[in-house]
Amino acid sequence: MAQFVRGLAEKAPALLNAAVTYSKPRLATFWHYAKVELVPPTPAEIPTAIQSLKKIVNSAQTGRFKQLTVKEALLNGLVATEVWMWFYIGEIIGKRGIIGYNV
Repeated sequence: MAQFVRGLAEKAPALLNAAVTYSKPRLATFWHYAKVELVPPTPAEIPTAIQSLKKIVNSAQTGRFKQLTVKEALLNGLVATEVWMWFYIGEIIGKRGIIGYNV
């Protein structure tokens, strides 16, 4: 056991350096996109969102959604799933815990 701990302690700096080297460019890319994609909507964007929501409701009422291609339907489903998951993440953050959710 002591030999294992000693070996791990000797390899730890190299593993840490490798992890930092691997992570830096990926984190830079993440922060680049996070600054653009994860900002709340501006007041100028709210009317556009309302129009988009009206189009979705109109599509549901007229049955136009039945004319979507498989690719469009899949993309719409992915967007809806993403919105749903962000809602749950916000709920978990608001509750300050994951306990009480069936995940």
